[in-house]
Amino acid sequence: MQGFASLHPVLQALLATLFTWGVTALGAGLVFFTKQIDQRVMDGMLGMAAGVMIAASFWSLLAPAIAMSEEMGGSAWVPAVVGFLAGGVFLLATDKLLPHLHPGLATENAEGLKSSWQRATLLVLAITIHNIPEGLAVGVAFGAAASGIAGATLTGAWALAIGIGLQNFPEGAAVSMPLRREGLSRWRSFQYGQISAVVEPIAGVLGAAAVVYLRPMLPYALAFAAGAMIYVVAEELIPEARRKSNSDIPTIGVMVGFAIMMLLDVALG
Repeated sequence: MQGFASLHPVLQALLATLFTWGVTALGAGLVFFTKQIDQRVMDGMLGMAAGVMIAASFWSLLAPAIAMSEEMGGSAWVPAVVGFLAGGVFLLATDKLLPHLHPGLATENAEGLKSSWQRATLLVLAITIHNIPEGLAVGVAFGAAASGIAGATLTGAWALAIGIGLQNFPEGAAVSMPLRREGLSRWRSFQYGQISAVVEPIAGVLGAAAVVYLRPMLPYALAFAAGAMIYVVAEELIPEARRKSNSDIPTIGVMVGFAIMMLLDVALG
């Protein structure tokens, strides 16, 4: 960890988000072994992903944003509220404009602007939208740790990266599995599944750079990432986890995911 700490925070963010991208690829790689994951298992994993993101939004993003605002002598709540809502509005606008299709739905149910893009492309874009705030959150966390603010540490940033990586696993499978069932080859299905996370290193680098070079914006950036992640949880992950489930498995997944992320952040941070 000492050698890693000596790296520039933008490089730290790049390496961390390459890790989260790699976990997405692992999830997509399940397609080499099976065409189908038991729906209850998938619902539980999606619920866990939602729990991880909810916990990360507070402990790794909103709490440091509030602490830094107080440290800078400003109003503690303004950056947190403004940034949080701005993150949600950004994802809402992206959701309305970018053509995408959620797994399990017919092509005519694609959201965003009308497009003639192939179904596989629309599926990839749906998960890519999720990955923008995740990569941004990791990048901002490493930038915050480098800034030396209260509540933001390098181990805490890594805890966030690990948590995001854990919840990326089912997202990779959520793209590759449906494509395999629809007749694409295992290799093509895997490629589409893992490529959905390529945006994470890009967003991570941009987030870390913005924080390092625009430090007064840090509380807003942290809250922005939190708002974007909560939007994804409320709009996509929890509804998707419950769409085909009549059990408590998604809810249990949320609780487990929240507890795991809380443990990682409190224990490591």
